Amino acid sequence: MNARPIDLMPWLRSIRPLLTLVDPVAVVLAALIVRDHVSPASVVGAVAAAMFVSRASDLHRSRLVLSVLEELPKLALGAVVAALTLVAVAPLGGLGGRPAWSVLAIFSASMFALLVVLRTAVYTATHALRRSGRAAHPVIIVGSGEVGRRLAEAFLARREYGLNPVGMIDCAPDLHARDLPVPLLGGIDSLERAMIDLGVDDVVFAFPGPPDHHTIDVVRRCVQSDRQVFVVPRFFEMMGVDRHRRTEVIRDVAVMRLRRTALRSRALFLKRVLDVTVSSVAMVLLSPVLAAIAIAVRIETGPGVIFRQTRVGLHGRTFTLFKFRSLKPASTEESQTTWSIDNDARVGPVGRILRRTSLDELPQLANVWRGDMSLVGPRPERPHFVREFSRSQERYEDRHRVQTGMTGWAQVNDLRGDTSIDDRVRFDNFYIENWSLWGDVKIMMRTVRAVLRAPGSRTKVLALTSSATEERRAA
Repeated sequence: MNARPIDLMPWLRSIRPLLTLVDPVAVVLAALIVRDHVSPASVVGAVAAAMFVSRASDLHRSRLVLSVLEELPKLALGAVVAALTLVAVAPLGGLGGRPAWSVLAIFSASMFALLVVLRTAVYTATHALRRSGRAAHPVIIVGSGEVGRRLAEAFLARREYGLNPVGMIDCAPDLHARDLPVPLLGGIDSLERAMIDLGVDDVVFAFPGPPDHHTIDVVRRCVQSDRQVFVVPRFFEMMGVDRHRRTEVIRDVAVMRLRRTALRSRALFLKRVLDVTVSSVAMVLLSPVLAAIAIAVRIETGPGVIFRQTRVGLHGRTFTLFKFRSLKPASTEESQTTWSIDNDARVGPVGRILRRTSLDELPQLANVWRGDMSLVGPRPERPHFVREFSRSQERYEDRHRVQTGMTGWAQVNDLRGDTSIDDRVRFDNFYIENWSLWGDVKIMMRTVRAVLRAPGSRTKVLALTSSATEERRAA
C-alpha cells in the first residue's frame, strides 16, 4: 500500500505548516500595499526576517492555548523587524523618492494587521476542529489528586485545548478511586500498557506522588518513545505571567511541555556534519602539532606511537579508539582493566604532559571522522568497566543511547579521570535528554577553556568528588 504524504510527514497533521505560511503571506500582502516602493530582493529579505523572528519567538509551534492577544508583542516585533529589513535591503532609489520612514510605517502597520487577521483565522479554524474532535488528541492524566482533577475538568470543559482525557493513573489507585471526571486506569505501572491499548500519545504528569526514581523512569521512557509529555512543575502557581516558552497555563494550572527526543534523523545529520567538518579542519590545522607529538612519543616510548584500545560506543557496539601512547602496558589485560595510569611511575615526562593537557586524545579526531565517535557525547569506556558499572550504577547503559564523544557535559564539569562514576552517569544522561546542536558548540568551547586552564585549578574539585576507587572496590 502506498504511503500517504501525511504518513511520511506527520507534522502536516498539526497547524505548524499554516503558522509558518502566515509570515510570508503577510509580508507579500503588505508589500503589495507599498508595491511601488520596494524591490523583490527587499521582499525576500523581509520574509526571511519575519520568519526568523517568529521562529525565535516560538510562534510556529502548535500550543494548547492559542491566543493572538498573548502574541501581540511578538507579532509587533516581527512586523517592525521585517519593515526595517525591507527598507534596508531596498536599493538606492528603490523607495521611489518616498521617505523611508513613511514606507516603514505603512508596511509595518499593514503587516502587523495582516498577521493578527491571518493568525486569528488559523486559530479560529483550529479551535473549531478541536471542539469537533477532528484535531483533538486523547490524553491520560497521571495523578488523581486535586491538580489532576482540575486539569481533567478543564480539558473536558474547554475542548479547544485539543486534549481529551480518557483516563487517569495514580501511584496509589486503591486510595484515589473517588469522584473522578474520567475512569481510573490503575497504578503507574499500568500507564504504558494503557497508552498502547487506548491509542494515546499524550500524557500529563500532575503530581502523581513523590518524584521517585520509578516515576522518573516512566517519564523518561515516555519521552524516549516519542510521546508528548506534559508535566505540572512545582510552584506552578507562580508561573502564570513570566513563564518559560514551553509552559502554558490551563485555567490556573501551569503545565510544561517536555521536548520530544531531540536526536532525530535531521538533528543527527546536522550533528554528523558538524563532526566531519570540525574534525577534518582540526586534523589539517593541527597536523604540525600531531607530527611533533608523534616524534616526542617515539623517542620516549619507542615504536608504536598510536595506542589502540577497544571501547564501547553507540548501542553497546565496540570500536578501536586511538590515542597517543603514554606508556607501554605490560600486557593486553593490563590495558583493558587498569583504570588510570596518572600515578604510574612508568609514565615519562612526555606522557605526563600529554595526559595533563589532554593532547593524547587528539588522534580521536580520526575516530570522529570515521564515525566511531562524535565530538561531543558521553566518554567511551572499555568493555571490562562497562560490565562492572552496568551492574553497580543505575542507568549506566542509558549512556549508550547516543554516539560517544571526545568530550562531554561531564568532562567540562570536571568529571574526568578518577572521579565519581555516579556523577558522570547523571551528567551524561542529562546531556542526552537535553541535547541541542548549540549545546554541543558550547561544550566544545568550554573544553578548549578547560584544556588551556592551569592544570592545578581542578585538583580541589576532583578531590571533592573522587569516589571512583571506592565504587570499583565495592563492585
